[in-house]
Amino acid sequence: MKKHKLTLSFLEFNSIDELNDDDRTLLLKAKEAAKNAYAPYSKFKVGAAARLANGMIIIGSNQENAVFPVGLCAERVALFSAQANYPDQPIVALAVTAIGSDSKISQPVPPCGSCRQAMIEAESRHNQPLRVIMQGEEGPIIISERMENLMPLTFAKDFLKRYTEFA
Repeated sequence: MKKHKLTLSFLEFNSIDELNDDDRTLLLKAKEAAKNAYAPYSKFKVGAAARLANGMIIIGSNQENAVFPVGLCAERVALFSAQANYPDQPIVALAVTAIGSDSKISQPVPPCGSCRQAMIEAESRHNQPLRVIMQGEEGPIIISERMENLMPLTFAKDFLKRYTEFA
């Protein structure tokens, strides 16, 4: 038996004021997007903002449905919109935040597993790291410089190329 150890790397900031202008702007756009979320069931409003390589920012918010699997997370709304409208522009950063219904969220809001897989594909699509910025309504901010920090041992196109006739 071999034992392996994974090392994950993150940046942590205490305040939005500590971010560079690009990251601060992106996080503020995500906070604006969260206000437009359609979350009548969970009351958990999530906003995301994706910055493309050309500097354009695409926003998304979660869109719930009475049939839960039909809804879509904010991260995927932003990612898919960016990729559908600007397929040749790499997504270089994605900010994620949320608004709670009962109390302020004071810890970073990480993407769900499905969103992480979509983010891995976006990173892989253009062979460029995807920077992910996470914060609640207030409190610390965590930044991951690439998706392997959020989802190690990923299932990506290289796996398919190695073991199937696809890709």
